Amino acid sequence: MRTINSNNPFGDSHQHHVLSVLVQNRPGVLARVSGLFARRGYNIFSLAVAPTDDADYSRITIVVDISATPLEQIVKQLFKLIDVVRITELDPRKSVERELMLATVRIEEGQRGQVVELANIFEAKVLAVGSDAMSLSMDGTPEKIDDFEELLKGYGIVESQRTGRVALPKLEREARKGALKGKAS
Repeated sequence: MRTINSNNPFGDSHQHHVLSVLVQNRPGVLARVSGLFARRGYNIFSLAVAPTDDADYSRITIVVDISATPLEQIVKQLFKLIDVVRITELDPRKSVERELMLATVRIEEGQRGQVVELANIFEAKVLAVGSDAMSLSMDGTPEKIDDFEELLKGYGIVESQRTGRVALPKLEREARKGALKGKAS
């Protein structure tokens, strides 16, 4: 099993696994899936769920810290849940991950321009501006959001919320390489 180690926001001692679980879109499925982890004493660090392009199915992206052996056991247990259709562990080198962060930052007189410039550098959006605070949103890789959040701390974060990771496998490029070779001949 693969682990996520780069810029680990949860501490370097943890082994994080990203599971993409396709489930039938029915009431109570999320509770059964998350309950399975809770019953075994595993902490879910990030959980995101939303319907797919087919309204009958939802995708649950779970970031969990467990060793390889229990991960295999939990995957087997997940498959026993009747609503689980497919489980994929996503290798961070072969997947695309994104997260959303909303933050309200304290701004003192003269700092508004600095915060706006920082937002522009990180391609964040200014959502609201008050007399002493500013609300921002940013989506990107978890590492990029970690960096942005760390810089915002210097101004004073009043409140922040992160969605948790969503992820999909990267698209294969082999077909494209073959198509380019065919044109060159």
